[in-house]
Amino acid sequence: MVTTNEQQLGLIALRIRDLRDIAGLSAEQVAETTGISLAEYEAYETGTRDFSFSHLFNIAEALGVDISDLLTGESPKLHGYVLTRAGQGLRFNRREQYVYHHLAYNFRDKLAEPFIVTVTKDEAGVEKQAHSHEGQEFDYVLEGTLKIVLGGNELYLKAGDSLYYNSALPHAMYAPEGDCQFIAVVVKEGAKA
Repeated sequence: MVTTNEQQLGLIALRIRDLRDIAGLSAEQVAETTGISLAEYEAYETGTRDFSFSHLFNIAEALGVDISDLLTGESPKLHGYVLTRAGQGLRFNRREQYVYHHLAYNFRDKLAEPFIVTVTKDEAGVEKQAHSHEGQEFDYVLEGTLKIVLGGNELYLKAGDSLYYNSALPHAMYAPEGDCQFIAVVVKEGAKA
């Protein structure tokens, strides 16, 4: 039986493949632009490998589309404002440890991508693969303890702590003491108000 996450993964893979074809790019070109191997990119495009948010973000940038195009199959349409009520937003899971709620997925021409992210408690001894993407990122912890391995440094943030960093630095998030929830705002490269 196909799970919701597997269905979502398959739909994202199909959209990536279709949008790449529409853009007239080869798989090699997108892999090179996003800094991943051709084999890894092809696994994403066939839906046989789950995405990190960073890879989705980088692939959307390479294809010249909004990340919402990949996640929903629809381009954002709103341009004045977006009101997102508590507990709402576009929910998507990337890997088992991360649950995202995109808080402005339907806003057109965003300069930043705002999320509520939940990182589930880590299993002892499990090391996550660090990822990077263009731009900058701001993380503000709402509850729990967040361990961020950022460019080889281990940083621990508690509720009320924040971190702003160059997201080209490899980073991975952990929840060492139990589930952790934080606001993440990814600022796109070259974004100007």
